[in-house]
Amino acid sequence: MSAPSVSLKPPAGAAPPQRHPEAPAPGELLGSHYDQCFGCGGDQPHGLHLEARAGEGVSVTAEFTVRPAHQGAPGLAHGGVLATALDETLGSLNWLLRVIAVTGRLETDFVRPVPVDTVLHLDARVTARHGRKIYSSAVGRIGGPDGPVAVRADALFIEVKVDHFIEHGRDQEIQAALSDPDQVKVARAFEVNP
Repeated sequence: MSAPSVSLKPPAGAAPPQRHPEAPAPGELLGSHYDQCFGCGGDQPHGLHLEARAGEGVSVTAEFTVRPAHQGAPGLAHGGVLATALDETLGSLNWLLRVIAVTGRLETDFVRPVPVDTVLHLDARVTARHGRKIYSSAVGRIGGPDGPVAVRADALFIEVKVDHFIEHGRDQEIQAALSDPDQVKVARAFEVNP
């Protein structure tokens, strides 16, 4: 017997999202949450190196360039890499809520192929909150913010405490992150709702 599917539609009574008063200002570049992250980490050699910026309300914009290491079919981005770009962008919304959250469900629509060397422009926003659940959506466009839609996603994130990563991560990386003052600073910045 399989577990029931988690809905991406906010339930009745879900609250509209509220930007945290200490969230980064619109236009501000959001930092990497971890330097080895495949999505946003600057020290990950084959990563996306995705850079997200705070938008208006509870929204972010991001972009990344599809490199040869990101291809699936010859000359085209791998669908999993595109899903990762959407997931990373959606996860960046948590900077605006000042919470730590993990992906609970991600539903992706692939609309058109994305060639290597293309800059994918992503726009994501939180649509609702209900308890620890954060509902959001994103779209990725080719060539600019008004370009043709290539991918889109709806997601459900679940708010967690930093202990989630300490309990489930591999000890070697956890200890390295805990000894890095910049990583500890990022984690503690989100611990505003103990």
